Amino acid sequence: MSSSGESYPPPRYSTLPPGSADDDLPLPGEITSFSSSRSRRVIAVGGGRGGVGKATLAVNLGVYFAQLGRDVIIIDTDAYSPGLHAALGIEAPPLVTREDIEEGKAEPIATTVPGLRLVPTAYDPMTATPHRPSRAAYWMKMIQEHDVDYVIVSLGAATGSSTLDLFLHADVGICATTPEPLAVEHSYRFCRALYQRTLRRALMKERFKIRLVEKVAASLPALATPRDFIMEVKRFDEGVASLAAAQLPRVKPHLVVSQTRHRSDLELGPAMSAVSERFLGISLDYLGHIEHDDAVWLTARRRQPLLIDSPTSKSARNLERVARRILALLAARDSRPAEAHARALAAASKSAAPPTLYEALGLARTAADDEIRRAYKRQRDTYREGSLPVVSVLSPAVLQKEQARIEEAHDTLLDPVRRRAYDLSTYPDDPRTQLGPVRAENAAAAAELAMLQAELAREINAETQFSGALLRKVRESQGVELTDISQRTKISLAHLQAIENEAIGDLPATVYVQGFVQEIAKYLRLDPAQVAKTYMRRLREISAGSRAKPHG
Repeated sequence: MSSSGESYPPPRYSTLPPGSADDDLPLPGEITSFSSSRSRRVIAVGGGRGGVGKATLAVNLGVYFAQLGRDVIIIDTDAYSPGLHAALGIEAPPLVTREDIEEGKAEPIATTVPGLRLVPTAYDPMTATPHRPSRAAYWMKMIQEHDVDYVIVSLGAATGSSTLDLFLHADVGICATTPEPLAVEHSYRFCRALYQRTLRRALMKERFKIRLVEKVAASLPALATPRDFIMEVKRFDEGVASLAAAQLPRVKPHLVVSQTRHRSDLELGPAMSAVSERFLGISLDYLGHIEHDDAVWLTARRRQPLLIDSPTSKSARNLERVARRILALLAARDSRPAEAHARALAAASKSAAPPTLYEALGLARTAADDEIRRAYKRQRDTYREGSLPVVSVLSPAVLQKEQARIEEAHDTLLDPVRRRAYDLSTYPDDPRTQLGPVRAENAAAAAELAMLQAELAREINAETQFSGALLRKVRESQGVELTDISQRTKISLAHLQAIENEAIGDLPATVYVQGFVQEIAKYLRLDPAQVAKTYMRRLREISAGSRAKPHG
């Protein structure tokens, strides 16, 4: 891996000798944030291949934070596909030279969005072609010199050392992908590259250990997982293997799946998170998805950010959800930093031993038969041949073994006699204990729920007027999907969506709406009378207002 250029795809666990270009930087994990007089937060967007929506994500995150009244800059480090200026309504590309950036003379330029500025990609003044400084230190110096609330670093599809360092040192690093095999493979490659870079920096002063690492890497398949690598190193030197294992919790990418079209696409993010944690040993925290939407294409043609040009589109709402989860993650990290670090260490220290039958299906030991059947179908789809979440991670032999384990789990746990015998043999000390969930919950989703619950605790009281937006917020704070309410109450999904959107034209007669709202309130553990009374009053006000508007 060269420190002076970009490599794509990344090599196998390669390392540079000590004294290379970026060895003066602190190790990933030694910088908790780019501190300043205000609480600056750095968010890096990269990973994966080109064309998966990284630029759209970076621009609109910047817009979202700026709309909250924050001071935001976006740094465009992508020399292969520079163009953030166009998405922000800037007609001509600002020509900033490489020397300007390296000498700290590049000033952010104003955009069409108040509170949002852009540091563009450097250009060669002779050829007007973009290029980037080779060292992350230049970018880090620039980040530290600007006293702002948020810095969004757009990294592009590169996987060179400077890109990886910027990603690792950010408060939140986001890897974007799409539901297609090559994009998923490149996302896993990026996770491996992050681990390679972290390990190389940990060993940069240990020449003999570096040689051992390179020898082991050369003996492994090209796409060997970090856990495979650590197990192989352990055969030669347990000390180096322990150090290599200790680097796993330092790699904490977050995942966004863009351009989702089908319902099965919505399962890709959670499935990739589970596969990455189990087989790579890397916690790939899922932030959310962004639907395929013509609004994205149209706003690009109009040279405007999506959240400005089409704020009510499906993709804009998805982006806002991702942004809220990032805010929740940052808030949770600020309030409980030691706790968050302990969870990361615990997740990374989990052994790669074969899972229990409950873990094979992703279930708690208290799971009922219907939960087992649903989990079996989900896991069978995840680990079938040609499945997207396992691209480049599982060999055919490992995949067959996993499929057999899933079938064994299904047959054993649905048979009361066999399940009882299995529980007694697997948990001999106390078969009635250890009833917790087998997988750690998604950190971003958990942080978002905690933030929403805290807000609702202040908002809801005996005088609260319930709207569709508030009902949606209560539902999301409980981690409930509309499909869950539909299955329990037998209210159609279309009517539930119309209630939350206050779409009067899509609702049935008033008497039915009132009954639906009461059922929703019961499901969400709210006061049905208060919810129905205030919501129906709001609908009448909306209806009266629409009739009062002049036509023509």
